[in-house]
Amino acid sequence: VDEWVVENTIQWLSERKQKILASVNLSGKSISDKSFLNFVVTKIKDYRINPELLCFEITETAAISHLTTAIHFMTVLKKLGCTFALDDFGSGFSSFSYLKSLPVDFLKIDGSFVKDILEDPIDMAMVKAINEIGQVLGKQTIAEFVENTAILRQLERLGVNYAQGYGIHRPQALVNWARGAEAA
Repeated sequence: VDEWVVENTIQWLSERKQKILASVNLSGKSISDKSFLNFVVTKIKDYRINPELLCFEITETAAISHLTTAIHFMTVLKKLGCTFALDDFGSGFSSFSYLKSLPVDFLKIDGSFVKDILEDPIDMAMVKAINEIGQVLGKQTIAEFVENTAILRQLERLGVNYAQGYGIHRPQALVNWARGAEAA
């Protein structure tokens, strides 16, 4: 499945006139498979896309479970220009101890902390701590599960770089999005 998604995303990017950053979620199995890494590098070269347009999302659990191969996978693709997001950050048991060794560009703050940030002071403290550590490490932060404007405003006050969720935009088929973007 990951091969199909990666190839179709790269092909889609190659057909666009405008520069669009595409994020692709990868499984732990794929990041630990050397042939998958070769597949990704080959597709980037075959379609002649700018690798800076690709951001790969890897869950914290997958990265930690496959730490050595995950670091290798990220290092090779970062040298080409791809970026990486560590997804669901904060949900693991040893998040901060591994963070310094993972060459990621973005931390996606787990939505379980974000969704109740306005009502739960512990969730607020977790989001604030994750964001601050990310900023100190030079990583940009993305908050998941941003469901409304009030949550978005609080995240802005905390200095979170990006937001993702229904409060920003509802999911839609890539084909529909592309038509709307090209018409604009």
